[in-house]
Amino acid sequence: MSIRPQTLASWLAYLETLHPKAIAMGLDRVQAVASRMGAALACPVVTVTGTNGKGSTCALLEAIYRAAGYRVGVYASPHLRRYNERIRIDALEATDDDIVAALDAVEDARTAPAGGEIAPVPLTYFEFGTLAALRLFARAKLDVAILEVGLGGRLDAVNIVDADVAVVTSVDLDHMDYLGPTREDIGREKAGIFRAGRAAVCAEPAPPRSLVEHAAALGAPLTLIGRDYGFVADAGQWQYWGPAGRRHGLPHPALRGAHQLANAATALAVVDLMRARLPVAGGAVRDGLLAVALPGRFQVLPGRPTVVLDVAHNPHAARVLAATARSMGYHPQTHAVFGMLADKDVAGVVDAMKASIDRWYVATLPAPRGALAGALAAALEGAGVAPSAIERFDDAAAACLAARAGAGEADRIIVFGSFLTVAAAFAALAPGTSRTPRHG
Repeated sequence: MSIRPQTLASWLAYLETLHPKAIAMGLDRVQAVASRMGAALACPVVTVTGTNGKGSTCALLEAIYRAAGYRVGVYASPHLRRYNERIRIDALEATDDDIVAALDAVEDARTAPAGGEIAPVPLTYFEFGTLAALRLFARAKLDVAILEVGLGGRLDAVNIVDADVAVVTSVDLDHMDYLGPTREDIGREKAGIFRAGRAAVCAEPAPPRSLVEHAAALGAPLTLIGRDYGFVADAGQWQYWGPAGRRHGLPHPALRGAHQLANAATALAVVDLMRARLPVAGGAVRDGLLAVALPGRFQVLPGRPTVVLDVAHNPHAARVLAATARSMGYHPQTHAVFGMLADKDVAGVVDAMKASIDRWYVATLPAPRGALAGALAAALEGAGVAPSAIERFDDAAAACLAARAGAGEADRIIVFGSFLTVAAAFAALAPGTSRTPRHG
């Protein structure tokens, strides 16, 4: 192009036009551009994948290592409100100017003639952003980089980096069009982030055989939850045991939900495995557990009615959400703001959540992937939810406002189904927001 974008917003709009597919699996293209950029990381790297739990595990690692005094870079996706959330250095989001400069460098590299080729290398939105993050990290003099896989593992752009510790948080059915129809297929893809002779951690209690066998064949020492590390929950505190011994009297992590203990234990297993290069004292572990924050993971907004935001978008995450909701105090009624992408397992999510919800506010999410409110309502009715308990809306923000208007002060509103749904709730339910709901 003759004139490049000058702002982050215009860059992101441009990136959406670059590749005919939003998701294009494979490492050849992104590796070719990376090799031209010289954006290799000189610090230890932890790569994290998993059907669910990877965002929480990355946030826990970030909080613990920062409490220990290390300079930490985190690359995560997707974002909720701002693209800048994806790239954090010392817990600060990258600025627009820094990201624009990094995107310029990626564009220079992908359009530069190389090896007789003059055509620009096609990159997806995610691949472009991954390379920009790696460039920023390479220049930030980090002590440790934490990289969250976008989708799968083996063919994800993040996997051009060789991890010192590779983590699989969970393996369940999601993204089957790309990763395969079974847990064995998905486990094999996620195990693609393992490296020969380097530590691997798996927090799935019943790991697919494909994952375990791939680690063994590769020679990647595999640390398994329940066998090599684990936790015991006590009243008001918990205990961890792992490769470096036991830690007693730990505070529960600031992230809500009993399932977060498994994520915290997994983070501590990584800390154990990296202790020779990045030692962490017990006080830093405690401080990190108490300081960790991650928007949109069973996040409870202040005020009444109680509003819970959770990005749960597959059956595994929805079951965890339902269990965590049951552990809360009594609420006369629970209202759900529900929006999903059409390529997700809508029926499976509905089945996991239907017993926990009294009234549904279903919302159409944006094209091209967003499910229509009518399709969500049909899935609910097919699962036995009464039509009188369902309202349809043109967008998630309108559904949020209607739920807030319809809920009693002692009631509860749960917003879930997609990052897009939760992002809309942040905007719609902010203090002072006032808007008329649009019914679909």
